[in-house]
Amino acid sequence: MIFGRSERGKPPVEPVTLKILVAGGFGVGKTTLVGAVSEIRPLRTEELLTEAGRPVDDTSGVEGKHTTTVAMDFGRITLREDLVLYLFGTPGQERFWFMWDELSEGALGAVVLADTRRLEDCFAAVDYFERRAIPFLVAVNCFAGAARYPVDAVRRALDLDADVPVLLCDARDRETVKEVLIGVVQHAMDYAAETRQTVSG
Repeated sequence: MIFGRSERGKPPVEPVTLKILVAGGFGVGKTTLVGAVSEIRPLRTEELLTEAGRPVDDTSGVEGKHTTTVAMDFGRITLREDLVLYLFGTPGQERFWFMWDELSEGALGAVVLADTRRLEDCFAAVDYFERRAIPFLVAVNCFAGAARYPVDAVRRALDLDADVPVLLCDARDRETVKEVLIGVVQHAMDYAAETRQTVSG
């Protein structure tokens, strides 16, 4: 099946569309992740870093970064003919966090992208989704030259609940990013089922 069209003799499939957020610290690879899997040209709202922003934009560890997302990244991926994900990458810097409430409206779940060299940068995203009961998983972006840590060590460092998945990925690689997105959809479905069971029980 071609997206939006059906095979001869078969009724068209109306896909279910789901909204997934991609959050994390400044320079962690959110824009790269969205671009790696999006089947449309991603919408990006990037601006050049300026001298004026130098006191508040901590570029240690990401010295080669010259732009920053000021609103959001947007992409789309069809996982199956009946399942389409819309991806919204959130801005990583604190001065743009006021946009998160609007971006998170109606989200099924979220990916918190982490860099083990700057793990503390994703604390705010973890706290945000925990406080709002939005199911999320942590995806560790395996940068070249960055130390590799066991998943359990990352979980302890971030003080995550036992049911929050932690996955390793390469934000540049379409296949590992797809695994992360499938993981967050599955986790969100499990979370919803547990919530319904708790309410009905």
